[in-house]
Amino acid sequence: MAVYTEIDDQTLSAFIADYDIGELVSYKGIAEGVENSNYLLVTSLGPYILTLYEKRVNPADLPFFLGLMDHLAGNGLACPTPVAARDGEALRELCGRPAAIVTFLRGMWPRKIQAHHCAQLGTALARMHLAGEGFTLTRHNALSVDGWRPLFEAARPRADEVMPGLADEIARELDLLEARWPTDLPHGVIHADAFPDNVFYLNDQFSGLIDFYFACNDLLAYDVAVCLNAWCFEADRSFNATKARLLLASYRKVRPFEDAELNALPLLCRGSAMRFLLTRLYDWLNTPAGAFVKPKDPMEYLHKLRFHAAVSGPGAYGLE
Repeated sequence: MAVYTEIDDQTLSAFIADYDIGELVSYKGIAEGVENSNYLLVTSLGPYILTLYEKRVNPADLPFFLGLMDHLAGNGLACPTPVAARDGEALRELCGRPAAIVTFLRGMWPRKIQAHHCAQLGTALARMHLAGEGFTLTRHNALSVDGWRPLFEAARPRADEVMPGLADEIARELDLLEARWPTDLPHGVIHADAFPDNVFYLNDQFSGLIDFYFACNDLLAYDVAVCLNAWCFEADRSFNATKARLLLASYRKVRPFEDAELNALPLLCRGSAMRFLLTRLYDWLNTPAGAFVKPKDPMEYLHKLRFHAAVSGPGAYGLE
């Protein structure tokens, strides 16, 4: 989450007046993440989250995101749900941006990731994949393998400012991923961004998923790969196979993996690392002036990409 668009008191109060959520008591920007402008609203009826969708988000995708949250919640997954205004519409406009209010999810994301957090995440992710079945809207993953080349070309001229030789290393890896990327694994609705700050725990128990604004239809095992990269590396950049094993074991108890998914896991982890390396690289080089957000280090994901490139099979992730 982040804040790119600022709102004044009068404008926000007038916006909220169209909802049955009480009167505005206070609000503050949430300066985490990189994509949209987010505010914690406190009204006389309680807390809510307001999101203004910034330029990277395609407005045509918003019915998918909002509808998906309703669908998942209706199928038992703990997640925020959109709040409709009195006209019945959840998607509106504020400060020239598409905007929506969603319910507040109790809990906090884990600042220090423990093995049991990873185990609970595996269970929750598998439940989300099953809960997504039957959702009729679809959205292509614009940040999967066919979207990486344009991102790279946009950043390529200045990539070596971050690290000498970075452009050539990415180009070689991208050629390999494009040639080997699997297409015949199980597909479904994926979160695509289940980083620790998007997974909440209350009293050390999983309490819900937030931020579905990268959700899409793609390989289910790719979503698992995103989580392995986001949750199973330590601060010193070492890979924690215990955390990975617990994440995978908990997931497969709910939704068993196919053998082909496990065999493809090193390549999918490589691809996930490439995706976040490229988006972080682009943002590192192009963060708008005045944005209340600190761009994330792309080199973290170069290290992860190199780790997965050296992996010979799924056993590296704690699997027997």
